[in-house]
Amino acid sequence: MANDRIIRFLCSLDGASTSRVLNLRHIARLNANDPEHGGKPLFLSPALNTAFVLKHRIRPDETYLFSSSRSAGTKIILPVDMSDLRAGGRTVFVDQRGFVESLREVGHYSDANLERDITVLRLLNAIPSLDPFLLREHLRANEIEVAPCYFAISANDQERMHQFVSNELSRLVKLANGNGDDDGSTGRMVTAMLSGQVNEKLDPLRLTLGLSESDFREGAFGWRGLLYYKWALQNFWPDVMSALRQIKEVMPHGAISDAQRVYLPAAKRNIIELVRDNNQHISRVLDIYDDSFNSLVASNSPKTFRDFLMSAPCMFLELGEKMGAISHIVSFWRYRFPAGKPTQVDAEELTTIFQDFTSGFAERTRQQSSPIPQPKVIQA
Repeated sequence: MANDRIIRFLCSLDGASTSRVLNLRHIARLNANDPEHGGKPLFLSPALNTAFVLKHRIRPDETYLFSSSRSAGTKIILPVDMSDLRAGGRTVFVDQRGFVESLREVGHYSDANLERDITVLRLLNAIPSLDPFLLREHLRANEIEVAPCYFAISANDQERMHQFVSNELSRLVKLANGNGDDDGSTGRMVTAMLSGQVNEKLDPLRLTLGLSESDFREGAFGWRGLLYYKWALQNFWPDVMSALRQIKEVMPHGAISDAQRVYLPAAKRNIIELVRDNNQHISRVLDIYDDSFNSLVASNSPKTFRDFLMSAPCMFLELGEKMGAISHIVSFWRYRFPAGKPTQVDAEELTTIFQDFTSGFAERTRQQSSPIPQPKVIQA
């Protein structure tokens, strides 16, 4: 049954990528004639470079694969037959037991290529979602050069994100300069923040906050992610509401079993509640960031924001999982059921889709008992 769900999931995702699924097979087919795709691949192994990479909630029957407890992982699915996804695929988790040897086998590696691809996989595993903006900047910050075709980021979105961060940081630049003048510093700081170049361009801010280079580098990584999620939430929330309305109204066609008749309405309610609860959690985290940032700028008091920045990597990871799960629902639903077209779907496929949507979130009880990681200064 689990294998059947995977096959159905792969078939329905044939032409799409989302923040939880990187569809390298589709990217390879679209860019078969692009020399950069072959010249600057994400993975050096041709087999791996046409696989599916997923952010996956670890199920109870998968915990034995790992030497330590974890709730989520990065899963690679390599199709057995590239022309027919119904043939299924072989799966490997990043850093599962015997990871290196399993990857060597499925990727048909030489040692040099294997080390490089393991590095890239662990970089992907370190970020909470496979959103193309975060993925591109994380790889660039770690000096991994990949062809642009792997990141479907429009020039318009890049410009809007740049402007959003410019507006956010302009007041901070004036504080760091100590003279109320910008003198072009905002543009330099924004460029450094968005490219992950934590170097001398950000030294005025680092010195203002009184952080070591290593602490500031880690904090800036989380801060950059939080800024992206704050911008993204403003832009895609109307699409979330539209998708949830359609999920609530969708009805399967054809035969439906008694079990599906019970499951589907309950799953709809569960998905809507999970999105609502996770959005409230995201908003609370972003409120903590806003309060800390405003305290720094308005009161010229760096301690609150310095403590926030030390907590930013942890916040970024938790926020990324929740944003990724919500964004995945929207992206997949929009792909599978384009606007203006009827939502033709049978009960079996709809069940698989809903199971995938709910698997992107932590269990409700776990979510409720897990506090928002906050800076110590705020907790005190």
